[in-house]
Amino acid sequence: MFRDRALVAEGSRIRRMAPLAAPVVWGLVAVAWKLGCPLARQPGVPMRVASSLLFFTVGTGLVLGARRGLKRELTRVRAVADATQQVLLRPPPARLDGLSVAAGQLSASRGAVVGGDLYEAAATPYGVRIVIGDVRGHGLAALGAVVAVLGSFREAAHDEPELAGVLRRLDRALGRHLCERAREEHPARSGRAPEHPAAEEFVTLLLLEIRADGLVYVLDCGHPGPYRLGHRVEAVPVGEPLPPLGAFPLPAELVPYRATRLRPGETLVLHTDGAEEARDHRGRFFALEAALAGAAGEAPAALVRRVHTALLRHTGGRLADDVALLVVRNDRVRVPAQPAEPGLRRTRPEPSPH
Repeated sequence: MFRDRALVAEGSRIRRMAPLAAPVVWGLVAVAWKLGCPLARQPGVPMRVASSLLFFTVGTGLVLGARRGLKRELTRVRAVADATQQVLLRPPPARLDGLSVAAGQLSASRGAVVGGDLYEAAATPYGVRIVIGDVRGHGLAALGAVVAVLGSFREAAHDEPELAGVLRRLDRALGRHLCERAREEHPARSGRAPEHPAAEEFVTLLLLEIRADGLVYVLDCGHPGPYRLGHRVEAVPVGEPLPPLGAFPLPAELVPYRATRLRPGETLVLHTDGAEEARDHRGRFFALEAALAGAAGEAPAALVRRVHTALLRHTGGRLADDVALLVVRNDRVRVPAQPAEPGLRRTRPEPSPH
């Protein structure tokens, strides 16, 4: 097995060096010609010009070969990053139990497609469950916590009948990740101070459950509350906030807060704090609530794109923190009550007027 890995690594190294083979050969020929050919050592302007052109051609070939190799390597790295994003922070299904869903993220790290924000939605026997969160910091250093929380949610959302049980599973998964990080960062093992210590890492998180009747229950761990888009834009209350995961232990009793009812045609917009804390060059915050005005009934995917465009325009493309949005629209049809068919006997007697 180890021999196979060595052969694969050697083959990859040879493929990376292939674009430089021809320029290197020409360079060796040019050096041999310059040192071994008596004609090349003759004085005179024509011979100097010929030598200069020869070495200039060889140098240009080396630069172009190196550029081609780097470009191919960058293409492969981007392909791996895109595949990682699809697995780690995959787009939610467009439809979940009668709800239209869309999500998107803007990373503050240049060249990164995955940052420190996380989101996921799943249709379960207990309702549509949604998580959105923000790991302290952003970029590649936060990926470990994102993996731990999302991996736990994708199992717990279907296994746990109570929303409180889901949150406790997420807390335990993050705790295990932080313990492993702390062991790896110990001075006896790492030999240097970590840039982002595990002891300072925590996750703000919002956990929701949208039931069949549209009732929305919430557990909030220090995360911004969502907005509901109906006749107007209004902030949804999320109850007394719990501590962020990883910062302090969860309380012994967890009672989900009945936040609102999402009626047919209404939209719920979940976001991370990077959206409302984004500033322009004058230091003014992005007005997310104003950006959502008039968007009632808009398709979730179009709404995500519109808010992202407004954010980039407001900040001039320079984000200080990652921004994640998840939009849910209730497309369930309200079925009116049907009158009883004639000839059917009532199963219960009429109550007495007295």
